[in-house]
Amino acid sequence: MNNADDPTALDKKRLRQQLVAQRLCLPDRARRVAALQQVLRIWLLGRPDTVIGAYWPIKGEFDPLPALHRWKEDGELIERPQRRIIGLPVVDKVHKTMSFHAWYPGCPMEEDAYGIPKPKGTELIQPTLLFVACVGYAAGGYRLGYGGGFYDRTLAAMAPRPFSAGLGFGTGFLPDFEPEAHDFPMDAILNDHGVVWPV
Repeated sequence: MNNADDPTALDKKRLRQQLVAQRLCLPDRARRVAALQQVLRIWLLGRPDTVIGAYWPIKGEFDPLPALHRWKEDGELIERPQRRIIGLPVVDKVHKTMSFHAWYPGCPMEEDAYGIPKPKGTELIQPTLLFVACVGYAAGGYRLGYGGGFYDRTLAAMAPRPFSAGLGFGTGFLPDFEPEAHDFPMDAILNDHGVVWPV
């Protein structure tokens, strides 16, 4: 059976389209973004990580990079300064996996096979914390992505596995979402209201 004949896949495709359209038209987007930036910055205060993987925002996703850049700069101001690194994904389209390469404001960028900016020629990193954009999310830490399975495959292959945290707006909560066997739950989910998983 291909995806065109699978009612579950068709339902998820429609759900993704609805959620992305809703996210692109949020009337209170600026307030939600500011709230989630603050939630993210406060949450990072309790984390020991010095290497964080994130994403370049597309389709109205929350942009974590301003808060992460501030986190990176704050690392230089503490009593014992530490080098903090932010990484963005570099996609291997053939194997449908990702690696993470260092990113900083102004670093050389190029488009990947999907037209998404990625770092060009920067060092390969191994994140201990990985932020993942959520199209939608549900109880138990389950995330609805775009359906490509990149993050599920990447997380399953990474050793040691990084702590994974989904980021999204409160409008993306899916109370009736049924995860499938291959779905990889996030260790935490943050939205503009706070930490919503674990509860």
